[in-house]
Amino acid sequence: MIGTVAAFAALLPLSVPAPAQEAYPSRTITLIVPFAAGGSTDVIGRLVAEGLRTVLGQTVVVDNRAGAGGSLGTAAIAKAPPNGYTIGMGTASTLAINPATYKSLPFDVLNDLSTIGNIAAVPNIMAIHPAVPAATMAEFIALAKSQPGKLSYASPGHGSVGHLLGEQFKLATGTDILHVPYRGMGPALNDAIGGQIQVIYDNLPTSLELVRSGKLRALGISGAKRVEALPDIPTFGELRLDDINWMAFFGLIAPKDTPPPIVRRLNEALVAALATPDLRDRLVAQQAIVVGNSPEAFKVEIARELARMKRAVAAARIELN
Repeated sequence: MIGTVAAFAALLPLSVPAPAQEAYPSRTITLIVPFAAGGSTDVIGRLVAEGLRTVLGQTVVVDNRAGAGGSLGTAAIAKAPPNGYTIGMGTASTLAINPATYKSLPFDVLNDLSTIGNIAAVPNIMAIHPAVPAATMAEFIALAKSQPGKLSYASPGHGSVGHLLGEQFKLATGTDILHVPYRGMGPALNDAIGGQIQVIYDNLPTSLELVRSGKLRALGISGAKRVEALPDIPTFGELRLDDINWMAFFGLIAPKDTPPPIVRRLNEALVAALATPDLRDRLVAQQAIVVGNSPEAFKVEIARELARMKRAVAAARIELN
């Protein structure tokens, strides 16, 4: 009998139900924005964080990690625990331009990150300080050619969208304009509207109101057609500057090995948030084209843009250590 009881007792642990797996998410999520506050990535990131909070029922805290053109923040995303509680913003700068520009990075874009989904694409814009004596792109190009090395353009950092656009512009127009990198678009814009810098290349969302208010003068914008908010500004295609007539993208990423069910949950939450009239309207108001695709589709887009940026960087002879 004792042996029977002992044998029965040995089986008891097998009959006890396993503890229920913790539902995701059950606590605050951190969204790393790899640029300073005030830039397009920060603006879109905060809008999406609010949308995710509403759908997921958990707080989503924005953590700005600026530096190295977005590479420092992206490295932090790649090295975070792959549990879904640290995710980040991935952009054309961090996922395509930087890997094409820097000799080495502490992460591999295609192998060290999980893609969640593309949020939106936005036009890029070239603008000048109103004191610059040029009302059109043609006048500005003529001015720059007459003063080689005298004018300067601001970007949010080496390897950023603004940096690549500036170098592509110089290559396409045969001009010599000094690159002045900043730690984020916010500081770059401050000096642009203050007149310390004559030219700036930016994503449209953060420059739109500055152009509307007259603090900056737009000369060209990217896209297949003109932007409704700035109908008098020609596209780079119209200006025969096809090499810079491309748009920036903004998406959500996570560390490699984030469990597929968590990635799917975050993607579903992103798509649901983007489908709400409030978030969609607020993004459209920023001149963004809402995407909201699958993790797989976003990864394909990144690979395509990375290949395209490698070609552009080689043509512009940009190389950073």
